[in-house]
Amino acid sequence: MRAALRTLLVTALAVGLLAIFIRNADLRRVWTEMRSARIDLLAWAVVLTVVMYFVRAERWQYLLEPLGHTRFWVAFRTTVIGFAATMVLPARAGEVLRPYLLARRERLPATAAFATIIIERMLDLVAVLLLLAIYLVGFGRDAQQASPSLYRAIVIGAGVMGVFAIVALAMMFVMAGHPERLHALVLKIERVLPQRLAHIVAGFARTFAEGLAVVRRPRRLVLALAWSVTLWVLIATYVWLTARAFGIDFPFPGSFLISAMLVVGVSVPTPGGIGGVHEAFRLGVTSFFRADNDLAVGAAIVMHMLSTLLVTGAGFWFAMRDGLTFGSLKQIAHSAEAQETPRESSTPAQAEVNL
Repeated sequence: MRAALRTLLVTALAVGLLAIFIRNADLRRVWTEMRSARIDLLAWAVVLTVVMYFVRAERWQYLLEPLGHTRFWVAFRTTVIGFAATMVLPARAGEVLRPYLLARRERLPATAAFATIIIERMLDLVAVLLLLAIYLVGFGRDAQQASPSLYRAIVIGAGVMGVFAIVALAMMFVMAGHPERLHALVLKIERVLPQRLAHIVAGFARTFAEGLAVVRRPRRLVLALAWSVTLWVLIATYVWLTARAFGIDFPFPGSFLISAMLVVGVSVPTPGGIGGVHEAFRLGVTSFFRADNDLAVGAAIVMHMLSTLLVTGAGFWFAMRDGLTFGSLKQIAHSAEAQETPRESSTPAQAEVNL
C-alpha cells in the first residue's frame, strides 16, 4: 500500500512539473527545433557522457581504497547499473543499489561501501559550489541584472549548502577518526533499547564510520575532489554543447550556473529527475541568458533524453550480462534500502540473497 502511494505521488509530481515545463511552449515549434539541432555538437555531448562514467568509477575507486582492493571494471559496471536504476526507479534507488552490488562482487562491507556514496555526494556538492562561485565572482553581475530575484535565491541557497557541506565533512572527519569510540558511544543506547538491538545499531555505526576512512586521508580526499571538479566541468560542458546545438548562446562559465540549477532539479524524487531537470534548465537559460522558450524546452528534452537513454541502455545491458532483470534490481534496491536501517542483515553476502 505504501509503495503504491509513493508511486502515485511521484507520478503526480512528475506530471505536475512537466505541465509547468511545457505550459507556455509551442510544441509544434519545439519539435521543429529538435529536428534542426546540430548533430555534431550532440554527438560530442554523447561522447562526454561516456567519459563522465569513467571519471565517476575512477573517483569511486579512490574513495573505496581504504576498505580494500576494488577492480575498475567492477566499479564502472556497478556505477552504470546504479545510475540506470535511478533513471527508472523513484527516490534515487540506484544510490543504494550500486554499493550493494559492488560489495557483493568485491567482498566489502556493504554499509561501509554505502558510506562512500555519501562522501561522493558531499564532494559533488563542494565541486558544484566551487564552480558556481567562479561564475558568480567573474560573471555574476550580468546574471543579477537579468533576474535579480532568482539570482538572490541561488546565492542564498549556495551559502546555506556551503555551510551544510562544511559541517557534514567535519562530522565525517570526526566519525572516521574514532569508529571504535562511536561504537562504544552508541552502545549506551542499550539503556533505552534491548541489548541485542543496541549492539546491532552500534555495529552499524562503526561499519559506516569505517567507510568514511578516506576523509582522514588528505591526499586521497583532495584527489577525489579533483576528480569531482573534473566530473562537473564535463557535465557543464555537456550542458553547454547541448544548448549551443539549439542556438542558445551563453559564455561557457554560464554552464556552471545552469549545472547548479540542474542539481536542484535532479534532487526532485522523480525517476531520473523527470520534470525537475527539464524545468531547471528551461528556467535558467530563459531567465539569465534570455533564451527563446521553445528552444529552451527542446534543448532540455534532448539533453535529458540523450543522457537517460545512454546510461539506461548500457546499465540494463550490463545487468542482463550479470543475470539481473528489472524486477530483481527493484527487489535488491528495496532490500538494500531496508538494510541501511540498523539491522543484522547489513552484509554483502545477505544482500546477495535477492539476486
